Parts: sequence; C-alpha cells; structure tokens
Amino acid sequence: MKLGILISGRGSNMVALVDAVESGEISNSEVVVVISDRSDAAGLAKAEERAVETLVIERMGRKRAEHDGEIAVELKARGVELVCLAGFMRRLSPDFVAAFPRRILNIHPSLLPAFKGVDAQRQALEAGVETTGCTVHYVDEHLDNGDVILQREVPVLPNDTVETLSNRILHEEHIAYVDAVRKIVVSG
Repeated sequence: MKLGILISGRGSNMVALVDAVESGEISNSEVVVVISDRSDAAGLAKAEERAVETLVIERMGRKRAEHDGEIAVELKARGVELVCLAGFMRRLSPDFVAAFPRRILNIHPSLLPAFKGVDAQRQALEAGVETTGCTVHYVDEHLDNGDVILQREVPVLPNDTVETLSNRILHEEHIAYVDAVRKIVVSG
C-alpha cells in the first residue's frame, strides 16, 4: 500500500511511520511522499534523511480548497492509497476528504470525542480528568470527528504540565499510529 504523509512541523509521527515501514513492522507498504505546508517544517529533513521524497506546498494565503487540490494532485500522481496526517495543522476541505474516502487518517492527542481541536493536552489538564491519551481516526469533513480506529490511554499525573503530559501522549501516539496503519494495510 502506498502511503502519503502530510506534516506541518517536527514530523515525529511521520518518522515513526516511515521507520515502521522500513523495518517491516508495517509490511507490504511504502511511504512514497511526505508533503508539508511549511517550508521550515523540521520533519522535511527527517524524511529526506530516510530517502523519502518530500514536497512543500505552502498555503501562501490561498483558499483551503485550492491548496488541498494541489496536494491531492501530487498524492494521486504517486498512487497514494492511504493519507496519514502527522501534525498537519490545517483542516482539510470536503473535496479533499471526498477524493480519498475512508483513506485519510489522523492522530489526535486526546481520547476523542473529548478535547477536539488545538491544545488538547491543556484542555485535559484544565478539565481535571484523570486519564487522557491519543486517538487514531478516519478523517471526515468535521474537525476531529471521524470513526475511531484505535485509542491509547495515558494517565494524568498530579504534577503534570502541558509539556510533561504532551511528551507521554506523544510516546503513545507513535505506537498507536503504527498499530493503526498496520491494521489498515493488513485489511486492505
């Protein structure tokens, strides 16, 4: 299965996926392209170090549909069958979602449906929950809303800060995303 990964920043979940494909942990698959909407995304260098093709398709003030359309063209040109959002910080247009039906995944740092959107870890701390975690889900036209593929729980500790909680959740994200992609690749 050909995978395309969209990033906006450091790319740690992208690295987890690429490394799992390369090691055979996710078998019968290939990461064919990593696309960033930011030229300064640290994940671009990490993808290049792993000999994965990278593209930068910046927003440049364009409307979402136009930007997404350009990304979709590049993904389709490479035969991408599964799109993985790995810290891609832009909501996708309905046309993009329709172009890859039930073939777009996202990783979110909460146990959805709780704490949608940005700053999920801060939201969890402010709500005073004892457990949060991460969710891998299919992307639909609504924010952090698609069907859940799998979740991993993380306890909220008494002295947690946004940073300490985020780091523990991120560790679980790397495991969860690999597990979810492997599950989808196996099921076809």
